[in-house]
Amino acid sequence: MYLGRKAVLLQRELTEERTERAMNFTGVYHKTSEQMSYPKNDRELIINIKTGYDVKRVFLHYGDPFESGILGGKETWTGKREEICYKKRLKHQIWWTTTVVPAYRRCKYYFELQTEEEIWYYFEDGFLTEKQMQMDGRMLQCFIVPWMNPADINRTPGWVNETVWYQIFPDRFCNGTPEENTEDIVPWRSGEVTNAERFGGNLAGIRMRLSYLKELGINGIYLNPIMEAESNHKYDTTDYTKIDSHFGTNEEFAALVKEAHALGIRVMVDAVFNHSGRKFAPWLDVQKNGQESDYAEWFMINDWTSLKKEADTRDGRFYSFAFVDNMPKLNTNNEEVIAYFCKICENWIKEFDIDGIRFDVGNEVSHRFLKRVRSHVRAIKPDLYLLGEIWHDASQWLNGEEYDSVMNYPLMSGIHDFFLDPSATKEDFEYMINRCYTMYMQQNNNVLFNLLDSHDTERLMNRLQNLDRFYQQLAVLFTMPGSPCIYYGTEIAMEGGYDPDCRRCMPWSELSQEENQEKIREIQTLITLRKEESAFRSLYFHFPNTYREARLVEYVKLDDEGNQVEILLNGTEKDLDVKQQGEVLFARAYDNGKLRKNGTLIRRGCI
Repeated sequence: MYLGRKAVLLQRELTEERTERAMNFTGVYHKTSEQMSYPKNDRELIINIKTGYDVKRVFLHYGDPFESGILGGKETWTGKREEICYKKRLKHQIWWTTTVVPAYRRCKYYFELQTEEEIWYYFEDGFLTEKQMQMDGRMLQCFIVPWMNPADINRTPGWVNETVWYQIFPDRFCNGTPEENTEDIVPWRSGEVTNAERFGGNLAGIRMRLSYLKELGINGIYLNPIMEAESNHKYDTTDYTKIDSHFGTNEEFAALVKEAHALGIRVMVDAVFNHSGRKFAPWLDVQKNGQESDYAEWFMINDWTSLKKEADTRDGRFYSFAFVDNMPKLNTNNEEVIAYFCKICENWIKEFDIDGIRFDVGNEVSHRFLKRVRSHVRAIKPDLYLLGEIWHDASQWLNGEEYDSVMNYPLMSGIHDFFLDPSATKEDFEYMINRCYTMYMQQNNNVLFNLLDSHDTERLMNRLQNLDRFYQQLAVLFTMPGSPCIYYGTEIAMEGGYDPDCRRCMPWSELSQEENQEKIREIQTLITLRKEESAFRSLYFHFPNTYREARLVEYVKLDDEGNQVEILLNGTEKDLDVKQQGEVLFARAYDNGKLRKNGTLIRRGCI
């Protein structure tokens, strides 16, 4: 009884002492997987850790697991001690990052965390004091990277980071054969449109405008679906092997890709593999033969008695895209479906020589499906770009076995919200940017598909109706890691509300207007800088915060050679004085050290 009470009192004393002295343990997080610890390439290992703001310095103790003998032996393992100097500020935590080069492709490590008053050692099973760590016979559970197998390294296509994409919604981009218009084609016009209207945009029109895209500086085209489908948006595929006749022929598309390649422009197609259209042959067979159909398992049907009912699918009779009954959901868990679409992708590569595939509703198809597709297509074209349409944290799809990248909607939303919300500070902007670039591995960050609008969103110019803010956001787009994409018409600040209004016709007859020519020149400047200045494309950036104004955003981009550019965005309601230094590369609302309200300044060699 006495011994038990004494033990309880002793434990209470130890607990109270630790509570008084302890750092914020709940703010510390690390694991040896995903974006926390991974090989960047065959030699380099990236190690990241999150801590609270109370941690002032972090040291990594690392080395080969067998440096002092075989695991489990009596030898004492120590490791090399190096400080982790690079960090990014998040809203409530700090992200510390370092790169090590394990001599034998394996690594054992633990962390030393220093606050202003304490030192703690962080292992796989928790935190230890120095006294606890030095206890004779203690089995220290270090973090282990057992082997950096080359086959397991996340590898992304190197060309993507150097690409500036231009998204085209085919029916509304350009009609290259107006003389062949049929009665169902609506005359080309500016202004609002509806989903029911077809304007005759086609592959011939895109081919006609390739020289325009080349002059603009574009070297990548992302096409919304072009395979046979009923609607004008073509996300209800009827035949995955055939170019829709409204757009042209298979031969015409092959010619388009060839001509684009000759101009240094790559081409990415949209793959609608989550669902088909109602006239897809296997779905028609299921409609006809029910459960006896050879394709019964190709779809996700729950009630065979109501299969032909025409209404939304909230009743659960079968699964569809959203609740749209004419877009039945494909069963991408099924082996036959997987094999079918592997062959479809193979044919697209061999017949058309495409450079990338964007997967529509990319978070709903099965992981098994994506792994098989990736393995299949990469064996045919090793540098094919695989892009997923995912609007949220996509970590589980970016481990090197499925997508190379996703559409960076978190970045788009974060940029928009900063300029929308006058209470947001430059620190909020910094936290947002850092969050977007600490979610994934560096390989993925390098090829993220960055965008500010698309066929699924309100157009950029529509959101804030301010041309200076429009270019502020574009300045961020073109200086962030990844691969920037502009939606057709963005070069002239084309307006458009939510779908279908964001899919207006490209106003070719208005491009010659001086106002539009000036806007085109601005985009050309940003594109040129993106392609010629390596710091624009670099993964490396930081926020020096040398100015006191709460909404004067300032960040610096650096390349591997130490070249740097500074980006300043005035989000305040007043004109501001900024330092006059460095070569001005791009500016709006700026003159001799005065950055006016909503002004943008990008300059070389500052800080």
